[in-house]
Parts: sequence; structure tokens; C-alpha cells
Amino acid sequence: MNHDENPRNEQPEGGASPVPDAPAPPPAAEVSGRQRLKAGLWPPRLSRAQLIVAVLLFGLGLGLAIQVRSTSDDNALRGARQEDLVRILDEVDDRTQRLEDEKQRLDDQRTELENSSDQAEEARKQTLEKERQLGILAGTVAAQGPGITLTITDPSGAVAPDMLLDAIQELRAAGAEAIQVNGVRVVANTYFSGDAGSVEVDGKKIEAPYEFTVIGKPQDLEPALNIPGGVVQTLEKEQATVLVERSDDIVVDALRPAQRPDYARSSSP
Repeated sequence: MNHDENPRNEQPEGGASPVPDAPAPPPAAEVSGRQRLKAGLWPPRLSRAQLIVAVLLFGLGLGLAIQVRSTSDDNALRGARQEDLVRILDEVDDRTQRLEDEKQRLDDQRTELENSSDQAEEARKQTLEKERQLGILAGTVAAQGPGITLTITDPSGAVAPDMLLDAIQELRAAGAEAIQVNGVRVVANTYFSGDAGSVEVDGKKIEAPYEFTVIGKPQDLEPALNIPGGVVQTLEKEQATVLVERSDDIVVDALRPAQRPDYARSSSP
């Protein structure tokens, strides 16, 4: 037995430990042919040129399919029976009739639009007429028509403003459409002030004789003033004289300037 050999369990000189052997690497996983094929095909790797070629081929195939189908339809018509051709012709005639009906419907719509244009013109005329009527009521335009002239003389100066206001109210209640007193247009907000013998209309002083120019139906205006206990009798008690004259042509030409409201605005869009 050789004593120079150093057994494995003995420490080498210098106290160094033996280096253990490195573990063996695990065996590589085997890759099957199916997996290699799948890895090669997906995800697809297409170049730009290949993509363009694919799109062109798709378009070419679609055009060929449409051409073949059209040719097949023509061949089908050539080989169709007479009864089938008659049925197809009837369907074409029916479609033509439907198109004619649609054309007629569109023509009718055009006619309605033309008529609506006439209606719009008529509405415009009515609007202008309504504007004129409102202008008469507001005193911004002159008016002409049948009516009466009421003249009140006051030799004793006893006619008070409220008596003249009563006359205005009676005339309005009888259907007066336009009134002016001594050249002052009477409107919705007209007021009488002052004292007997010194009357003011809307702040403007007027003097006797007081002349009312009134447009309305004379047959209604005059009786309204002459009712028992009415305007005429009240004025005659104050020694005033009242003259009422009917006319078929009364002109009310005193005007009021159009005033713009400070706060009120139209609510229409």
C-alpha cells in the first residue's frame, strides 16, 4: 500500500478545500417539427411589396368573379323560356311604372312648393296690412275712412278734462278706430289733464272749440254719444253745445312718433 497517496477524505496541505465538480447542464428540450412550422408561419412577416401584390391579386379575383357572374346572367337570359322572358319584361314594366309614379309625386311636391311660395307672398301681404293696422292704432300712420266729426263749443269755459275723456271712452266703446282732438292723435296711453276751460291732451294745451275727428261706423258712433245721460246731455248741462256730423271720408292725419321701449323686447325668435 502506497502511503504517499492522499486519500479523498484527507485535507491537502495548506488547508485548502477541494473544488466540487460543476453540475451538468439540463438536457435541451426537444422541438417538434409541428412547433417549428408554427413558429415559421405565425406571426406572418409580410413585406410592403408582398402586401401590395396581395391586394392586387384580391382585386383581380373580385373583377373576374363579377365578370363571370355577368356572363352567366346573360347566358341565363339567352337560355330562358318564353314565359320567363315575359315575366322579366313585366317586372321591368312594373319598375318603370313605379319610377313614373315617383316622378309624378316629385312633380306634385314641386307644385305644392310653388303654391306655398304664393301663400308666403300672401302671408307677407297680410303681415304688411297688419302692420298698417297696428300703425293706425299706435298713431304712427295716417288713416282715412267713414266716421264723424264731433265739435264741442264751450262759451262759459265749464267743460272739464274728464268730460272730454268720457267722450273718448264712449267713442272707443262704439268702435272708433282712429281719433284726433284739435290736431293731437289719441292713442292707448292718451291722458287729459288741466282744469275746466284750460284742457291739456298728453301735456299739450288745447282750446275750445274742441273738435274730435273720428273714424268708425257712423251709425254706431253717433247714437253712442246721444244715449240718455250720455256725453251730449252732460255737456249741454254745462252750457256747451255739441254738433255731430257724419261723413264717408274722414281723415285722421295727426301722427305720433314711433317710440322704442326701454325694457320690453319681442319674445319671438
